[in-house]
Amino acid sequence: MPKITMREAISQALMEEMDRDPAVFILGEEVGVWGGTYAVTKGFYDKYGADRVKDTPIAENAILGAAIGAAMVGQRPIAELMTINFAFSAMDYIVNQAAKLRYMFGGQFTLPLVIRAVGGGGRQLGATHSQTPDAIFAHFPGLKVVSPGTPEDAKGLLKSAIRSNDPILFIEHATMYQVRGEVPEGEYLIPIGKSKVQREGSDLTIVTYCKGLELSMKAADELAKEGIQAEIVDLRTLRPLDMEPVLESFKKTNRAIVVEEGWKSYGVGAEVVSRIYEEAFDYVDAPILRVAQKEVPLPYNRTLEQAALPQVPDIIAAAKEVLK
Repeated sequence: MPKITMREAISQALMEEMDRDPAVFILGEEVGVWGGTYAVTKGFYDKYGADRVKDTPIAENAILGAAIGAAMVGQRPIAELMTINFAFSAMDYIVNQAAKLRYMFGGQFTLPLVIRAVGGGGRQLGATHSQTPDAIFAHFPGLKVVSPGTPEDAKGLLKSAIRSNDPILFIEHATMYQVRGEVPEGEYLIPIGKSKVQREGSDLTIVTYCKGLELSMKAADELAKEGIQAEIVDLRTLRPLDMEPVLESFKKTNRAIVVEEGWKSYGVGAEVVSRIYEEAFDYVDAPILRVAQKEVPLPYNRTLEQAALPQVPDIIAAAKEVLK
């Protein structure tokens, strides 16, 4: 299989789905003439024209309002938010409209809407542009939340999201567009709501997703040099949350850590740890630890920013702690 970047994988998914279905269109800030803030839609405007690649004002309420309306009448909009931090400006549209309309109207219509948003820190964009609020959106029933950690998963999950009849928030990490990985050629889909064991191991389970997967794989390589074999379970989707591979792995290793970039308090890790304790308590041989961002607004200074974000040594230290 060819190795391509995360950016290329996402672009391929978008283009293939636009070629396949004329109801699919893209709207957002600078997605057209400029080609997207992260160059994901570069060349799309020339190929599909202004009717299907729509540049919008800097107005997230307008972007989401137009996208929701289009989805309700049979189109398949892909609304791009320049950063997930701007989703707060359109919170009512996302969690009170997109997530609830199909339910509140008794299924009289579907809402095939994909919201692409860039999240995460590490690019020195400051405290208000570098957040990882994934758990906030995963809290709301009716909204599916997807956040891939490999190019293969990004392409397969995005294609499935575009074909879904439910609203889906598709979160891409700002520092991962250049990450390379093998991506199958030809048509393929990855089901939404299915976790995946990305690395086999026997000594402990590392549960993670998105940027955390990249860090966890590096940590596992270092741990392996000391004879510690970590099994890594990639959630891939935060809602619906597939715990079955996590629980199967934990029942084998009896020890676990959860790695996420968001803050530890009320986060994804808190949910995963709670589920393990509730559903596999008899298999617990050590307290389950969480590796997460420091509980501060993310600093702009690069050294301080990196100190606040979870790093490979943090994962290694947590793994060794649960193995004591």
